[in-house]
Amino acid sequence: MKLKKQVTVCGGAIFCVAVFSLYLMLDRVQHDPARRQNGGGNFPRSQISVLQNRIEQLEQLLEENHQIISHIKDSVLELTDTGAVSPSGQLPFRSANGSWVLPFDGRPTFLSVKPQDCQFAQGRRGQTDLQMLDVYSLLKFDNVDGGVWKQGFEITYEPGEWDSEPLQVFVVPHSHNDPGWIKTFDKYYTDQTQHIFNNMLVKLTEDPRRKFIWSEISYFAKWWESADMHKQEAMRKLILGGQLEMVTGGWVMSDEANVHYFAMIDQLIEGHQWLEKNVGVTPRSGWAVDPFGHSATMPYLLKRANLTSMLIQRVHYSIKKHFASTRSLEFMWRQAWDQKSSTDIFCHMMPFYSYDVPHTCGPDPKICCQFDFKRLPGGRVNCPWKVPPRAVVEANVAERAHLLLDQYRKKSKLFRSKVVLVPLGDDFRYDKALEWDQQYLNYQRLFDYMNSHPEMHVQAQFGTLTEYFTAVYKANNVPQGARPPDYPVLSGDFFAYADREDHYWSGYYTSRPFYKSMDRVLESHLRGAEILFSLAVAHARHTGMEGRYPTSDYTLLTDARRTVALFQHHDAITGTAKENVVIDYGNRLLHSLQGLKRVIINAAHFLVMKNKDVEKDWERQPSGPRYLVLFNPVEQDRLCVVTVLVNSARVRVLTEDGQTLPVQLSAQWSSASQMSAEVFQASFMVRLPALGLAVFHLYDSADTPMTLRSETLLRLSGRGQTAHAVDPLPLRSQTADPQPFYTSTQSLTLGFSGTTGLLESIRRKDDPQELKVQIQFVTYGTRSSKDKSGAYLFLPDGKAKPYSQKEPPVVRVVEGPLFSEVVAFYQHFQQTIRIHNVPGVDGLSLDVTTMVDIREQSNKELAMRLVTDIQNDDTFYTDLNGFQMQPRRRFLKLPLQANFYPIASQAYIQDSQHRLTLHSAQALGATSLESGQLEVILDRRLMQDDNRGLGQGLKDNKKTANRFRLLLESRSTGNKVSHGPTSFPSLLSHLTSAILNHEVIALPVLPKKRGIPPLHTFAPFTGALPCDFHVINLRSIQHQVTRSDQDTHSPSPYTALILHRKGLDCGLETPNPGFNCTTTEGQLGLSSLFRNLDLQLLQPVSLSLMYSSPPMANDSSVSLEPMEISAFRLKLR
Repeated sequence: MKLKKQVTVCGGAIFCVAVFSLYLMLDRVQHDPARRQNGGGNFPRSQISVLQNRIEQLEQLLEENHQIISHIKDSVLELTDTGAVSPSGQLPFRSANGSWVLPFDGRPTFLSVKPQDCQFAQGRRGQTDLQMLDVYSLLKFDNVDGGVWKQGFEITYEPGEWDSEPLQVFVVPHSHNDPGWIKTFDKYYTDQTQHIFNNMLVKLTEDPRRKFIWSEISYFAKWWESADMHKQEAMRKLILGGQLEMVTGGWVMSDEANVHYFAMIDQLIEGHQWLEKNVGVTPRSGWAVDPFGHSATMPYLLKRANLTSMLIQRVHYSIKKHFASTRSLEFMWRQAWDQKSSTDIFCHMMPFYSYDVPHTCGPDPKICCQFDFKRLPGGRVNCPWKVPPRAVVEANVAERAHLLLDQYRKKSKLFRSKVVLVPLGDDFRYDKALEWDQQYLNYQRLFDYMNSHPEMHVQAQFGTLTEYFTAVYKANNVPQGARPPDYPVLSGDFFAYADREDHYWSGYYTSRPFYKSMDRVLESHLRGAEILFSLAVAHARHTGMEGRYPTSDYTLLTDARRTVALFQHHDAITGTAKENVVIDYGNRLLHSLQGLKRVIINAAHFLVMKNKDVEKDWERQPSGPRYLVLFNPVEQDRLCVVTVLVNSARVRVLTEDGQTLPVQLSAQWSSASQMSAEVFQASFMVRLPALGLAVFHLYDSADTPMTLRSETLLRLSGRGQTAHAVDPLPLRSQTADPQPFYTSTQSLTLGFSGTTGLLESIRRKDDPQELKVQIQFVTYGTRSSKDKSGAYLFLPDGKAKPYSQKEPPVVRVVEGPLFSEVVAFYQHFQQTIRIHNVPGVDGLSLDVTTMVDIREQSNKELAMRLVTDIQNDDTFYTDLNGFQMQPRRRFLKLPLQANFYPIASQAYIQDSQHRLTLHSAQALGATSLESGQLEVILDRRLMQDDNRGLGQGLKDNKKTANRFRLLLESRSTGNKVSHGPTSFPSLLSHLTSAILNHEVIALPVLPKKRGIPPLHTFAPFTGALPCDFHVINLRSIQHQVTRSDQDTHSPSPYTALILHRKGLDCGLETPNPGFNCTTTEGQLGLSSLFRNLDLQLLQPVSLSLMYSSPPMANDSSVSLEPMEISAFRLKLR
């Protein structure tokens, strides 16, 4: 039996790898304008047949007259500059220093940032009582034995303390349901979760005093969809009657380290929209008991979704102890950048080790465990402290009640009010009717005894989380959500988390990077699909063609939203689930990616058709060009290099209006030194409209002076290695020497080590001296003692050791007019550094891709380290969720692993002259261990479990591409570096992050027998958005009332526009971004923003769309403060 199971798991794994490597191929390998036929020039489908079969399957699904456009995000697809040849017909040429000069479309571009938009970063911040960076400086992090509360201290009280104001106790029953961890989401539901809901219905109805809280809407929705009307009605009654509270209300209890704020918001909207539609309830309180550390982004998002209070649990034990000793466990959590208090949200931090029953009634787990009545003798769970619970009966109720009250009183001494919260639950609890009876009947007897003895001065009851918070506000005489007098204000975050000793949970920041990367690819596609779908539906309405547009695509969107939401769960994106569960997540991600391709294809197809009535007007061109449609998912115009795969070395690219573009023809490599003879890369420069679709024509045609070939040099170690050129691409090889070598564009000159082939220096064209920026690879081992690194924990065996291999690497240098790249081939990784020779954002940073494969390693972690002359001392900066920057300090009093932090999108180091930013397209763990250094862990392979419940190591590594952009900036003279609790990226840095995270999506048009309808460029906006604005989403809103099946699968007439205004550091020199970039002090006029659409409603709403303000006049401007995220309900047609 066991064997069979393993075969399935393996089979599943192979399927997942095969399918996803297929996706990656699809991803990297654009399509081929193909071989000449009939002397014409149309391009048949020839390459990558598997992939094309997949596309053909999609094709069948589309309506007859929908031509297929096969999608793909392309890692090669970088952004760079420009449009067609200048009217003078000037050709590319090489300048005296050897760098290429290209003819651009000559459009003047300008940059205009208002001084007011720069003041925010320099402005004074309101003082907070607790700044987490200061708390870190203050604490000793000594692990002193605290007695029964091991990580705390002895708590004492005077017996008469509650005489004038009795203690109020709220016991809150809960069940923590992971949407995938040891079992898959579906298996957990079948085995456990459905029974929890079914028992809940019966047991809560038996006694109105019983309460319960629930947080994971993914499970609740699954149960609801299979329940009959009577069950649904009974459940709705429990919720609306206040016996069952929905807390947070997200699709999952999201991780907070690896998640990007796009997905954090999206999973919150998905849960809240579901609740609003099906139950009619709005969550008031946040509940996050299991994420492994807490981000400051979460309180901001919950506050903007109109929640009034929140609770957190997994915080470093030393911080818990400090907060407990100063009675600061309840505080107002404020954003570090908030100059007033508009972001404040009331937060409760649980004081003890865990959220299970032994660690929630008070400081002594040996006593608390006796009040977890699921552990009564005879059951499957017992108390490790060897004193079992006893059922409460007449004979022992007095003794039991006094013992428990003592714990309640001690716990309440850690807080400022005489109200105490006692969670009662654990993972997947209450799945059997017996446990409901054991807990509720025994506790009710205890409460009845306590409440009928006034000399005990206690009022105890079951409660919901919000009932607890309401009692705290009432005891302090303040309205819901307001700051009680003398409660502290805190800013900062709670990473890294340690639950005991030096066990820091900083390993999961990188664990399973393949899936972390895949998640972000899916998020970028989801956002692109949402925007194109909303625009297509609005344009269909505008032209009276509602019936013609396949709004059934809305089902595919909903499916993808829910897949992305599910993957934000704190055991999914974290890489901390069992291997078979990881495969289940991977299959879901892949399935949704395929669905999103279809949504993008259909929407793009509709929007680029010149004549929307597709029956007429087909161009019959048996020998015409191949069309290529490019989608730019960024909200600014984009100058970029696009690379597609072609199967002919003779290729010509024209813009929609017939101008020939310069093309750089390069090899597609089948190995380090072997070119493919069948497939070539064609790279060309394009200017793409903001969030728009541009149309290009590809011809197979004789050489033109506009087709320029890449020149390749292979640097070999000389031991019998050979290189084979493929006509017509030039290839030279030489024996590597230790002298450094250089490659340059108009903006940058890079120096590389002759020995390692890795980056050594960067010189920007306006800087006289080059800056040392050395890339090194290092490895960490794990300890030899009992506790070793695993999926969660990082427990290294000391400092990293340099990565070494016996053979010198093969190094490939490719140079050409549009891009140059250097690729170094090592045994466990290959690194590609590419620079684009274009003006603007794309030409100002280095594109770095590290392909990692450590499947032969054992207990090793591979890191990429940048070593520079920047004098950042012990300070560095990491982002939180791609939303904000958090200053960090390296503390020598902490172990090495405690100085690692999560990065979702970037980290930087700086001094008075330079800032070096490593932008990342996937979440990883990063640090700066020495002045001038910045390092990031790329992958980890660990052979054992780390004793946190998973029961497995990390052995299912995949070959993974980690993608980065490296940006070096100079600080303008006279602009000092601020050392406060805030820091902001520059405008250029924000734009660099956008192009890395939202790559151009290429949609080749496959010709049909009857030709192709005329296509034209689609630009959705009438003007430019301010360039400090980011469109987080343009999300079609569901129908609110379920009148028929029809409505669940089609969108309502409304769309949610979610905008974020970025905070800018203007102290860094801003080069020309390559497009017209202006800021407007946060003002944006929406009424005429969308070309050919009318704005019929403009209504500010809360972040998860549940609360609405009165509609604004349609011609009003909306206004955003720096860093703010705002949501609006629009009706566009």
